[in-house]
Amino acid sequence: MKHSALLTDLYQLTMMAGYYENNLNETATFELFVRNYPPNRNYLIFAGLEQILDYTLNIKFTEQELEYLRKHPTFKNIRDEFFDYLKDFKFTGDIWAMPEGTVFFPNEPVMRITAPIIQAQLLETYILSMFNFQTMIATKASRIVSASQGRQIIEFGSRRAHGPDAAVLAARASYIGGCTGTSNVYAGHKFGLPIYGTIAHSWIMAFDSEEEAFEKYYKSYPDNTILLVDTYNTIEGIKKATKISSEIKGIRLDSGDFYLLSLEARKILDDAGLQNTKIVASGDLNEYKIKDLIEKGAPIDAFGVGTELVVSADAPALGGLYKLVEIEKDSKSIYKAKFSQNKITYPGKKQVWRFLDNNKLVKDVIADTEENIYTQQNAIPLLSQIVKEGKVLSPLPNINEIKRHCLNNLMQLDKNLSDTDSTSNIQIEISKSLQAKYNQLKNSVI
Repeated sequence: MKHSALLTDLYQLTMMAGYYENNLNETATFELFVRNYPPNRNYLIFAGLEQILDYTLNIKFTEQELEYLRKHPTFKNIRDEFFDYLKDFKFTGDIWAMPEGTVFFPNEPVMRITAPIIQAQLLETYILSMFNFQTMIATKASRIVSASQGRQIIEFGSRRAHGPDAAVLAARASYIGGCTGTSNVYAGHKFGLPIYGTIAHSWIMAFDSEEEAFEKYYKSYPDNTILLVDTYNTIEGIKKATKISSEIKGIRLDSGDFYLLSLEARKILDDAGLQNTKIVASGDLNEYKIKDLIEKGAPIDAFGVGTELVVSADAPALGGLYKLVEIEKDSKSIYKAKFSQNKITYPGKKQVWRFLDNNKLVKDVIADTEENIYTQQNAIPLLSQIVKEGKVLSPLPNINEIKRHCLNNLMQLDKNLSDTDSTSNIQIEISKSLQAKYNQLKNSVI
């Protein structure tokens, strides 16, 4: 299933068959972008590129899948030659993209795919699915991490995600967005993420007493004991935890008023000589609650965030778009654009140029790829070629390199932009040349 070409919408396949039947397979360029911000967002983090490339370069139709399509009534009038073509399907095009982990803004192309239109068309559904989900989660994670003001954020959301596959990808995207690690063991194994865990209430309840449960766990994990203290009575649980050992790593609060309980917990721990024991809080947390706790002075050292993170609860959907911008016919570029109100797209292949001042983001300019004037202004081109004729040009960065790139990008944002409650927006410009191309095309069509 991982590389199945059937991980798509039916209309992609019907269009492909239609192109084939009409001998239309010119080279086309599609661009991936977001038209508008989701609620409560004023920047986005590009995530999912690694999985998109893996799928694109390994996509295939199995014999069973081709037989299924042949027998489907939708394709009853399609020649067998089309299915023979699909049997040897392989992506042979070019891909340009921003590095994964890059901060980007609406209307900026984060990927550009140039390939025979039959190939490029098939990729749309998978690309959008992977891009929309991981980008949304990485962005949410970065907001939570920003609100924590340096305290650890651990992704705890596997059981709340929309299925096991989503849980693994959410763990990956959360790490890119700044989380310290995840509770998901498979994600740790697959992507090399740090994994974390404590104990559940069931462990406490499985023993005759809370004290015994604490003692048994500490005996098995003396170097990494974080005790869950709210099963019966939180304050009493904290007091019992102090008697287990002065070396316990931490306690976890999972319910109640985290502000008041953390104050009391810190006092009890300190009075017992456990000044180095950390306080972890978990339970329906998000960036707004964490920011409030920290501003109040809650002595919490780390937060486990689950549901609100892995479903991006306040902005659960991202409206990514994959739009045709150019077709090559008879060695000429035919530009494509949309002119409908609030849904315009700009024609032709584009580059995004980033302007920095003292390593702070000033503005981005979306320009035609033929414009090179911005190199003279020390602007940085964000898209680079990563696939040529179906081959990856250089090894992809590992997950820690992606995370560092993301952090560097976030550090370039003004605090007014990265603050949880900010309504500020970065300046995005359309180059004069690109705007002129759009106007000329619009006038010729309408």
